[in-house]
Amino acid sequence: MTYCVGLSLDRGIVFASDTRTNAGFDNIATFSKMHVWEQKGDRVIVLLTAGNLAVTQAVVSILSEQISAEAESGNPTLLNVPTLFQAARHVGEALKEIRNTEGEALGLNADAFSASFILGGQIKGEAPRLFQIYNEGNFIEATADTPFFQIGEHKYGKPILDRVAVAQMRMGEAAKLVLLSFDSTLRSNLSVGMPIDLLIYRRDTFEIGEQQRIEDNDPYFRKLSDAWSEALRDAFSKLDEYGE
Repeated sequence: MTYCVGLSLDRGIVFASDTRTNAGFDNIATFSKMHVWEQKGDRVIVLLTAGNLAVTQAVVSILSEQISAEAESGNPTLLNVPTLFQAARHVGEALKEIRNTEGEALGLNADAFSASFILGGQIKGEAPRLFQIYNEGNFIEATADTPFFQIGEHKYGKPILDRVAVAQMRMGEAAKLVLLSFDSTLRSNLSVGMPIDLLIYRRDTFEIGEQQRIEDNDPYFRKLSDAWSEALRDAFSKLDEYGE
């Protein structure tokens, strides 16, 4: 399973994804679900993937091959489209292409052909933007009222995001929030696992900012997880009991 988050803020966007694709006592595989395209001074585009690994890898391969062939073809790619809206359309078209041309060969029926994406970043000339692209290739954009998207096993990490996330947050504060949503998910679902890929894009920089892989023994993540558990237990103990 997968858990990925994109949180859009006034100051930029925070992206995070887990890396587990199989879960079991003797069957665990790790693949990056975060893909980045960058032209310094012009654009940063980040794509998070969830769903059937064969499908999502095929989509990413198409997007990358289009960039390699662009000089000869002149066709649209993630590195020459003028807006993030057009980039989202481009990803949706790549997903539709895989469905139409390779779905049968991959042995995928309508239920098994599962893939979803979070696309975000900034292209020069517009503000940072964040989109969720669905299995059918259609998409929606984040707003001030709904500043984050989740794909994969999202239900455990959603409550804290619903309660806390606001567009005015500082970037470090938002990264802390996103990691806490991962901590909640990791505790409740073994199909989501470490390490976590984290990327912080700061508005109008047009280059990748902080990007790191957070391993299971990361000191900050362990400290954050322990402090959050203690804070929850303390808050719970101070609430009035039922019937009092």
